[in-house]
Amino acid sequence: MTSGARRLRFTRAHRVVRKGDFERAYKQGSRARGDLLVVVACPNGLAHPRLGLSVGKAIWKGAVQRNRLRRMFREAFRLEQHDLPQDCDFVLIPGQPKLVPEMSALRAELVKLARKAALRARERGPRPERTK
Repeated sequence: MTSGARRLRFTRAHRVVRKGDFERAYKQGSRARGDLLVVVACPNGLAHPRLGLSVGKAIWKGAVQRNRLRRMFREAFRLEQHDLPQDCDFVLIPGQPKLVPEMSALRAELVKLARKAALRARERGPRPERTK
């Protein structure tokens, strides 16, 4: 590996896996919507971004198509992780049913929407907890 090359790994440390982290992102995070994606961004206090995926049956009924979409989202994140804000969790949600995105368009929209959502999240700061 050359000295200027970037590491493009996607390890468990780069994933949002805990239910509490997803809930925090949905409650406190900021959203940005595009044609292909909805990105939810929430500051995570780490030195790197993390990715969470939410692809339900409303998008594709078949598991094969849902899993293919998840693989595409993970690959776009892996390739663009160094251009994303480094201290946020990002939850990616497909922007429309039966989505079959082109990788280059997906990568460009991911970067644009992630920056927009992260900026909103930082400007707003943490939300106070609601009482019932």
